[in-house]
Amino acid sequence: MFDERRRQLALEELGVLDTQPDERVDRVARLAREMFGVPMVSVSLLDHDRQWRKSQIGLGGDEAPREDSFCDYTVRQNRTVVIEDARATAEFAENPFVVGDPHLRFYAGHPLHAPGGEPVGTLCVLDTVPHTLTVAQRDLLRDLAFWVQTELAKDQEVDHAEVLQRSMQPSVLPSPDGYEIAAGSVSRGRLAGDFYHLELQHGALRITLADAMGKGIGPALVAAGVRASLRTDPRRALTAAIDEADRLLEEDLGDRTMFVTAVHAELKLDTGSLEYVDAGHGLAFVLRADGSWQSLRSTGLPLGMGMAFTEPRRSDFVEVRPGDHFICCSDGLLDVLDADDPFGHVERVLRTAGPKGAVQEALRLAGGAQATDDVTVVVVSRTR
Repeated sequence: MFDERRRQLALEELGVLDTQPDERVDRVARLAREMFGVPMVSVSLLDHDRQWRKSQIGLGGDEAPREDSFCDYTVRQNRTVVIEDARATAEFAENPFVVGDPHLRFYAGHPLHAPGGEPVGTLCVLDTVPHTLTVAQRDLLRDLAFWVQTELAKDQEVDHAEVLQRSMQPSVLPSPDGYEIAAGSVSRGRLAGDFYHLELQHGALRITLADAMGKGIGPALVAAGVRASLRTDPRRALTAAIDEADRLLEEDLGDRTMFVTAVHAELKLDTGSLEYVDAGHGLAFVLRADGSWQSLRSTGLPLGMGMAFTEPRRSDFVEVRPGDHFICCSDGLLDVLDADDPFGHVERVLRTAGPKGAVQEALRLAGGAQATDDVTVVVVSRTR
């Protein structure tokens, strides 16, 4: 049974109406024109009393009336519709789009569905002369429509994922006595594979920074899963938390091509003792008050690279003394630092601008043309 109200709500939820042209959708329209040998193609979305075209070739405009349109008929039928010669088809012979501009004779359309299955539009090919379609061509039209449908839904999925990812960023950083903490992250695309988290628990600060390989929604989802795993039960030992995140990647996700480097640490605020586990990350340091650098070297493989074939993960310890800075970053920061003196670059900015200013400068650089990856930075400075 056709439910116009539900269909309209699903269309509006997509958030595609009246948006800018999309090359991904335009590419499918161009392919349809070439494969079907027609002068007109439309990706139409039916909105109240109009059909709005996300992409169109040969139709001369982005909108047309919905009433009497072939696309409205296709959406109501919710199936592939092929009209080989409209003038010879009683139902469409007097249609205003047939007897008037653009004088259609041939129409083939397949419905586009919202993620909930509601028909919200069509991919259609049109001509002013009759055509016949083979079974293979009908299947091709269906496949191209599914491609368009996937592209349209992808924007909504990325929008939702982007909002969710922003909500997962710490809104307020801990501010324990004797320490200054700053952190931030900039995604090179709309979604980041990096994440950081800082949490104060019973006199200790848990610090996590991780980087899922790649860009886009896949690494972002993996990063979210690892983040959730590492946040579960903050009383767990660091090695146990890392092992559980490793198991999540290897067993639950089962993706042998998706690796995550990570640093998971706990700082005892009263003593400055920092326990840490490095899973293939290698970008955690202590900048000492005297200007020397201590690299907290990685001794383990990234998460998801086969924990069963390695020695058990172990934690190491370092002392963060007054005047010292614990610094951890993703590898995207390396792209925007002074290539000849990256450590000196960080030290100069940190000494002159402080932790918050240094993180702000890193994020500013991350927005420049030189950056090629997500950039995430965490700085924990002991002031006394």
